[in-house]
Amino acid sequence: NPLNVFRVQVDIQDVNDNAPHFLQENFQLEINELTSPGARFAVGMAEDADVGSNSLKGYELEANRYFAVEVKETQDGSKFAELVLRRALDRESEQSLRLMLTALDGGDPPRSGTAQLWINVTDANDNPPVFAQDRYRVSLREDAPPGSTVLNVSASDADAGTNARITYGFGKMPAKVLQKFLVDAESGRITLQEELDFEDTRGYVLLVEAKDGGGLVAHCKVEVEVLDVNDNAPEITVLSLSSLVPEDAPVGTVVALLNVDDPDSGENGQVSCELSGESPLSIVALSGGSYKVNNAAGALVVRVQARDADAGANGRVSYWLAGGSAGAAGAAALVSVEARSGALYAQRSFDYEQCREFTVEVRAQDGGSPARSSTATVRVFVLDRNDNAPRVLWPAAAPGEAPGAAPAPFEVVPRSAEAGYLVAKVVAVDADAGRNAWLSYELVQASEPALFRVGLHSGEVRTSRGVSERDAAKQRVVAVVKDHGQPALSATATLHVVLAESLQEALPELSDRDAVSELTSDLNLILVVSLSVVSLLFVFTVIFAFFSKWRRSKSPPIFITSDKELYSTLGSKAPYNYCSSTLPLPYSYEVCLASESGQKDFTFLRPGTAA
Repeated sequence: NPLNVFRVQVDIQDVNDNAPHFLQENFQLEINELTSPGARFAVGMAEDADVGSNSLKGYELEANRYFAVEVKETQDGSKFAELVLRRALDRESEQSLRLMLTALDGGDPPRSGTAQLWINVTDANDNPPVFAQDRYRVSLREDAPPGSTVLNVSASDADAGTNARITYGFGKMPAKVLQKFLVDAESGRITLQEELDFEDTRGYVLLVEAKDGGGLVAHCKVEVEVLDVNDNAPEITVLSLSSLVPEDAPVGTVVALLNVDDPDSGENGQVSCELSGESPLSIVALSGGSYKVNNAAGALVVRVQARDADAGANGRVSYWLAGGSAGAAGAAALVSVEARSGALYAQRSFDYEQCREFTVEVRAQDGGSPARSSTATVRVFVLDRNDNAPRVLWPAAAPGEAPGAAPAPFEVVPRSAEAGYLVAKVVAVDADAGRNAWLSYELVQASEPALFRVGLHSGEVRTSRGVSERDAAKQRVVAVVKDHGQPALSATATLHVVLAESLQEALPELSDRDAVSELTSDLNLILVVSLSVVSLLFVFTVIFAFFSKWRRSKSPPIFITSDKELYSTLGSKAPYNYCSSTLPLPYSYEVCLASESGQKDFTFLRPGTAA
């Protein structure tokens, strides 16, 4: 056969003429910085047209600190790359990463294809705000007007976006401080809202907080120092004043004791005093030479100090009392001195009303031989304290309130009296001095409040309007007397007034008042006694009824003598001289029958003789 057919199998051997390639040249990944290490991310698959050993074999990743690449194979034999996070990300150190991913085949030499990995690290709120300073210090004059800027605080946040948005505010502080200052939430600017007062508060501590959008908070302190301004005038207080001075008073006699104080500080608080006009008086500055009344025994009055330039025992100074206005013995009863320190202590409570001032001589002596000494005079002014209440001299305290005492005095006011008629004058005195002895009078109670008035300083009780026929004949007026001490002390004065044209017309009113008072007192006594007797009778009746009922419920069974029944049974056999209790026999007996039982029992008693 000239035509022959032959089968020929041609094996085409692959040549590594194709390099692997990715479907896209760039891959974008967003990974949160809080992603835990070990997380995996698929980044796609490369293709290679070659086969066999020339096909795709694996992937390589550019060297870095965070990621590694692993090769994964599907069921059909395809291979793809997977990124594995080896280390936690930190957006604040690296916001993004750019890595080269390479796909390699198995040819010799191998061929490769690349793709860019763009990894964007997204922010997490893992950073709190941070203030530029932990503590701010600022000084502000006390006359700074409201609205003035105190200072600006600033904080930063390493996060991004809303996590880095900071708002400012105050932390927990007293309401008084929050009323003084205001902080702007956006800028951190602190401004003054109210006026400052150095004498009230010399400094403030503000707690400022900064909060980011994620809720993290930071704090700082702002110390505001208030600077003093000379905005206070000196205040003069009269501690003691002698309104009357004898014309032969010796030079140096103390006429008044003044206290001058300026609330300001430093040089603004230093004062100097002088008298204006012509006067035979002069002002002498004293420092610490006065002491308050009613001090506790043992309280420190003043401390004297002496210095000795010698050394050792020659320079060791000791103190003791050397005398004074009352002599050494008299001064020792008032004060004592501590030998080592020179401190003077009160031996008892001072009383201004007994002793207003005294002097004490203190001797300082060294320990040398012979000893050298020096003396100093301490002048102590005792200040008055409001420890005495006003005492009413007229009208006298109502003795009529005591049993059997005479009736209280009264004033007669004619019914024809016009407004301003002088009824009486309340007279009171106060043992204190100065303001503590200034008295004022006030009407606190009256039968007709609109009828009477009392002078504020004179104590005169007058009618405030004309007396009318409708006014009650008997009036009672109560006035209070107050001093001007701190705290104020007071006393009351009660005035009885009778509205009548004459004393003869007033007497019946007073007699009726006494009779009615006596009758009312007797009736009250009778009612009290009657009520007491009735109550006692009722109590005794209840007790007696209860006791009787209790005795009846507790009584034993009653036994009755059955002599008649026995006699009827015995009939003619019974002795003639039979009796219920005893017989002229050697034995005595009694026949008894219980009321609750039908049985008859004999009760034999001990042998005895016939009665």
